[in-house]
Amino acid sequence: MDITSEAILGWTRIGILVLGLGWAGWMDHKERRVQNEHWMTWVKPALFIWALDLIAQGADWSIYLTASAVVAYASTSIIGRPTLKDILAGNKIDVIVGIWYVLSIGGLIGGAMKYGDANLVDVILGNESGLTALWWSTLSGLLTILIIDLAWRFRLVHGGADAKALMWVAILIPNWETMPLINDNTADSLVTLPPALALLMWGGLTFFLIPLILFVNNLINSNINSFSELRLSWHASKMRLGKVVDSHVWLLTSVIQLPDGTSKVYNKSRAPRRTPSQDELSNSIKELEDRGVEDVWVSHKLPLLVFLFPAIIPVALLGDPTTFIMPLLGL
Repeated sequence: MDITSEAILGWTRIGILVLGLGWAGWMDHKERRVQNEHWMTWVKPALFIWALDLIAQGADWSIYLTASAVVAYASTSIIGRPTLKDILAGNKIDVIVGIWYVLSIGGLIGGAMKYGDANLVDVILGNESGLTALWWSTLSGLLTILIIDLAWRFRLVHGGADAKALMWVAILIPNWETMPLINDNTADSLVTLPPALALLMWGGLTFFLIPLILFVNNLINSNINSFSELRLSWHASKMRLGKVVDSHVWLLTSVIQLPDGTSKVYNKSRAPRRTPSQDELSNSIKELEDRGVEDVWVSHKLPLLVFLFPAIIPVALLGDPTTFIMPLLGL
């Protein structure tokens, strides 16, 4: 069987996705932080492959600069936006970035003048072809980055590392045509989510497995000894009190004061809305130690990147999850 250049680039993209996202997920799990240098490093192979893909399709200057505009927008999450004051002051980096923005905007305008008269319905339905379809496909990356950026700003995607990861995926895999999909549902569907948003959706669906995993784990470890602990067993787990300080968890067990002046150990059913300070946590642990408590209930701080990494499998095998969900809803 012949292997096409598109398939080689597609599987290379998936390999880079596994390595780059897997490494980021591990750092987020261990440190709850992913340095910007990680994305600066891994965007390089993403840009290289995207450039090769555009060369293979015979892209013109406006398409290259439209892709540049997508990258420029995503870069604001890493390097920020240059100010006119800094540009006029002669700051070298800001001047270079400012020129980059101007050239990218020029590409957008040039592309709109050459390909903007296409029927939008035909573009969505895939009836356009050639460079017109390629420019609109490249331009759609801007919309994907915009959606991710707004989701970050409105805290629908809470972590900065999560948003940067999704923007990186949007650059690495700009559309479904760049992936060697095993399932044909996505390729045959008229309307689909962009790959980055499909990855987010698959990652979100894995959250539904958390309650079952925690419940089974608590059963195996004999952590459920009362009805109140049964309520906790779906979203929390037990931990030795001495490990709480060095773990990424919210402490649910605390000592509360009763109206009659006495106190008792109580397990909260929800994590606190505001993460306690180190001093507040230390005081809570000291109170529990004074009461002789050795094991406490905790809620784990689960980073989204940890769930995005295994979501690579259904994205590569099945594509867009909406192509399976929508028919189930009769749409």
